[in-house]
Amino acid sequence: MIDLKDLRDNPDKYKDGARAKGVAVDIDRLLELDTQHRALLAEQESQRATQKKLSKEIGPQIGTLRKQLKTVPETHSSEIESQIRELEEKPLQLKNRIAELDEQIAAIKPKLETILLAIPQPPDPDVPPGTSEADNVQLRTWHPNWFNPSKSFVDNKGFAPRTHMQLAEMHNLVDFERGVKMSGSRSYILTGDGARLHQAILRLAFDFITTEHGFVGCTVPVIVREEMMVGTGFFPAGHDQAYHIEESKRGSGHDLFLTGTGEVSLMAMHADEILSADQLPLQYATVSTCFRREAGAAGKDTAGLYRIHQFDKVEQVVICKADETESRQWHQKMIGIVEALLQKLEFPYRLLQCCTGDLGPKNADMIDIESWMPSRGDVDADGNPAGAWGETHSASRLYDYQCRRLNLRYRNDQGKTVFCHSLNNTVLASPRVLIPLLELYQNEDGSITIPKALQPYMNNQQRIG
Repeated sequence: MIDLKDLRDNPDKYKDGARAKGVAVDIDRLLELDTQHRALLAEQESQRATQKKLSKEIGPQIGTLRKQLKTVPETHSSEIESQIRELEEKPLQLKNRIAELDEQIAAIKPKLETILLAIPQPPDPDVPPGTSEADNVQLRTWHPNWFNPSKSFVDNKGFAPRTHMQLAEMHNLVDFERGVKMSGSRSYILTGDGARLHQAILRLAFDFITTEHGFVGCTVPVIVREEMMVGTGFFPAGHDQAYHIEESKRGSGHDLFLTGTGEVSLMAMHADEILSADQLPLQYATVSTCFRREAGAAGKDTAGLYRIHQFDKVEQVVICKADETESRQWHQKMIGIVEALLQKLEFPYRLLQCCTGDLGPKNADMIDIESWMPSRGDVDADGNPAGAWGETHSASRLYDYQCRRLNLRYRNDQGKTVFCHSLNNTVLASPRVLIPLLELYQNEDGSITIPKALQPYMNNQQRIG
């Protein structure tokens, strides 16, 4: 959620920001509703002040008039009785007007909040303009000395590559057919060494972020209330991507949603809290099962492990002070952690600066990290894919956008409560990350060399097949 006061002062900043992100939202209508809302609140406050003052004054006034009734001639009593009735009616008139204002405020508030929640965070000024991922800008690349993505797979390794699906079938690593039988498209079963690799790489990533980089490991719920999805900025825009559990239809008081990332619960832990400045920064990590409907992705990456409904992810979150410089420093540090992990695994990767149109509503800035996947890209006349980059990580800087929605604050050195800043990043998501692992580390005979960094997590196994 954006700062409404800042929007009143700088409406063009938010109009331009929404336009840059391709988000249609009526900010003029919001300002109109906001003006009406504040006018109603001001009148209500004035009426309540009058009501409070009147309650102190009216009793003595009526008492005085009743005493006068006993002494004045009967010809003047009707006038005094009229004054008494008028005084007695004033509290009722005020009460009725306050009730009317309550109804008007209650009617306007949800309209105001609906638009307010839909306004995206404006992109930072240094984010390049663009309309889609096609306009993202490559920042840098890295590769191990044994595999250079600028060369063909054959030039790198001396033989034509198999896809991860072919390798999975060859070594009984994944059962796609039974997964689809059980749960429909984009489903799978990891089996044997496939399941072991999946668990090993998640454990490596979790140990790396917690033991080597000091993040506090957490096990968090993956089923949350709707307000937590709204609070973290995934609703309303991402409503169609979440799995909905309609508990209210079973008599429960609220519906629930399956989270698409551990970020939701890591951030929601401190919703409606006021932290002390010396608690910050909070550095959290979790490994959790994630669920995404992949609505709108029909026919796109339906085969294999790239775009699936259920996966496991190690996520990192930082909650820090409201300081742009500190937020930017954490953003770079979190990206550096992931780069170090990918270099440990010896996966070729590149960093992409996301353009304005690819940021998403909640991000002021976002850097994607893509790993090289030999089975992606265009296919030649012999059926061999050229290879291409595929997204495996995404690091976001959100400033106070999430914390404002979650009402997550800290008390600064002056004793003032301030909304925190937040950042998040994928440490590693599996089984998607198994695509580059299987395909890059395959050998000519179809066997797969297990990366050295993973071997301790595989009981020192060095090879599959």
